Amino acid sequence: MDADVLALVRRSVPRLSAAEARVAETILGDPTLVVDLAINDLAKLCRTSLSTVARFAQSLGFSGYREFRVAVARTVTLAQAQQARFGLDTTAIDPGDEPATVAAKLAAQEIDAIEKTARGLDADALDRVARAVVAARHIDLFGQGASSLTAQDLQQKLARIGCSVAHSADPHLALTTASLRTAGDVAIAFSHGGETLEVVRAVEVARDAGALTVAVTSVAESALALAADVVLLTHAHESPFRMAAMSSRIAQLALVDILFVRVVQHRGEPVAVPLQLTHDAAAPRHRR
Repeated sequence: MDADVLALVRRSVPRLSAAEARVAETILGDPTLVVDLAINDLAKLCRTSLSTVARFAQSLGFSGYREFRVAVARTVTLAQAQQARFGLDTTAIDPGDEPATVAAKLAAQEIDAIEKTARGLDADALDRVARAVVAARHIDLFGQGASSLTAQDLQQKLARIGCSVAHSADPHLALTTASLRTAGDVAIAFSHGGETLEVVRAVEVARDAGALTVAVTSVAESALALAADVVLLTHAHESPFRMAAMSSRIAQLALVDILFVRVVQHRGEPVAVPLQLTHDAAAPRHRR
C-alpha cells in the first residue's frame, strides 16, 4: 500500500466518478475529517451515499472505509509530528513568511519527501534496475528542466565507477541516442509528473529499440510510467507557493542515491580504485 495515502488520493482524482471525486477533494482539503468522521457523516458532508464512499476507498486498494481511515490517520499523525518537530502549524509557504519560517517549512517538506520516498520504495523494482545497470552495455538518462539536474547527478555517480552512461538535456539528441539502444542497454527517465512529452517519447523510442526502460516519477498512472518497463515512484508534494521544483527534486535525488548504493553493492567488487582515479583526475595540480 502507498506510504502516503493522501498522495494516492491525489493521484486517483482524474479517474474517479464525479461523486467519488467530491469525496477525494473533501479529504484533500482537510484530511482530519476522515479521522474524525464515521462513514455516514463523511458521506453527508460530501453530498453522496455511503456506498460511494466505500467504493472510493476500495478503488484505492483498501478493503473498505475502516482500513482507509486507519491509513489516513497514520499519515495525518506523521504530518503533525513533522510540523511539531519544526514548531509549525502548517508547512504551506506563505508569501509573507519570514526567512526562518521559510527555512523550517522547506526543511519539513523535504524531509517528508525523503521519508515517504524511502518508505514507499518497491525493493524488487529497485533491485531489478540496479542489476540491469550493472550488466548494461550502456545507460541513457533522460530528463528535462529540474529533472535534467537529477539525471546529471546519476550520470556523475555512475561515470565515477566506470559505467558507460550519458545524458543530454537536448531532446533531439536524447531521441537520437534512444534509437540506437539495444537489448543490452538501460534507459532511465526522470519526470515528477510523468507527462513531459520529450521524456516520454525518448523512453518509447528506447523501449522499442530493445532497452530496459525505467521511469522515475511520482505518478504511477502517468504517461511515462505506462511507457516504461519498470517504475520507481517518488513521493513529494510541492507547496502551492512554488518557485521551482523543490520537494520533488529532493525526492528524486534521494532515490538516485539509494539506486546508486544498490548498484555498487551488486557490482560485487571494490569501487575504491575508480573513485580514487576520478578524484585524482579532477584534483587541481600545481604548475611546475
